[in-house]
Amino acid sequence: MAGSDKVLIVGGGIGGMSCAISLRRAGISVDLVEIDPAWKIYGAGITITGPTMRALQTLGVLDEMKQHGATWDGAYVFSQNGQLIEEMRFPPIAADLPGTGGIMRPELHRILSTRTLASGAHVRLGTTVETLAQVPGGVEVKLTNGHRERYALVVGADGIYSKMRERVFPEAPRPKFTGQVIYRIVAQRPAGFDRTHFYMGPDSKLGFNPVSRSSMYMFLLQRSPSNPWIAVEDQPRRLYEAMAGWGGIAPEVRETVLTTNASTINYRPLEAVLLPNPWYRGRVVLIGDAAHATTPHLASGAGMAVEDGIVLAEEITRGGDIDTALPRFMQRRFERGKLVVENSLRLGELEMTHGSPVEHTRVMMAAVAALAQPA
Repeated sequence: MAGSDKVLIVGGGIGGMSCAISLRRAGISVDLVEIDPAWKIYGAGITITGPTMRALQTLGVLDEMKQHGATWDGAYVFSQNGQLIEEMRFPPIAADLPGTGGIMRPELHRILSTRTLASGAHVRLGTTVETLAQVPGGVEVKLTNGHRERYALVVGADGIYSKMRERVFPEAPRPKFTGQVIYRIVAQRPAGFDRTHFYMGPDSKLGFNPVSRSSMYMFLLQRSPSNPWIAVEDQPRRLYEAMAGWGGIAPEVRETVLTTNASTINYRPLEAVLLPNPWYRGRVVLIGDAAHATTPHLASGAGMAVEDGIVLAEEITRGGDIDTALPRFMQRRFERGKLVVENSLRLGELEMTHGSPVEHTRVMMAAVAALAQPA
């Protein structure tokens, strides 16, 4: 790829920023457009698995993640009433990496956005693509702010409800509701809490992860027969009711749901989509949730987006031209993305159908082992 060629990245989330940082490190000019004029991110905590640790290390931001987040190397699995079922270990996938970790999603966004701006990427906020046209050797783009430019490559990194996917792959599947909803909340870490706690109910799962030296986030996965949206003002009461009957540290957190921690509640129905191979058409390629949005069961959605951005940059700069780099990108990414989506959905099915906790652990650990391999 010629040094004078420019790449447009559509979407300033984790995948888009990781791609921008990686391309700029290779000396490639990058424009990044983000439709949100404030460039904010919403949400609670995020789990950082071993492979994601490795990807953040490649980006050069792992030390900051460790400084502002938390790390550990295992999990306890309990029954719904708090009886210990088993202890899981998350051994580091490399000697210089923690086993796993967590951080607040807005904090990770701050780290990556600061690094994106420092890389020299040209960031345009409050704008996105209005029109694009494939032309020989590139893409002619008009942005919603009126700017027109020709790019060697356009990267769609605009999330699960990607407008780029609708534009470039109008026949693509739409995100599909999985049958589960999730609540998340941020709370203080109790004394002695130093690793993941999972609680397995008949058709639901409760979990706690550290995200800083003093905080943790809780998630509650529930089966739901429809795809319900719950008004923000009703979410604290609904979560309080849903947390009845859970043991361990859950009762302590439940008492804060209606009061001090009500404002931290994040709720959404779970949806997933996997774009068939390939994720590119001409000189437009999709990465992250735009191509393979998954559920949180393997805590790998963000990590996969980071990997996508890194691998795309590697293949573009490895030699040859973009038209040969994109098939190589797919060879490295499709099966890995498919594994995360399919295994995550399988874990959700087990949770919704009274599946065996032992089988749940087996599916999870098989995926963990596969993802420990190089991206």
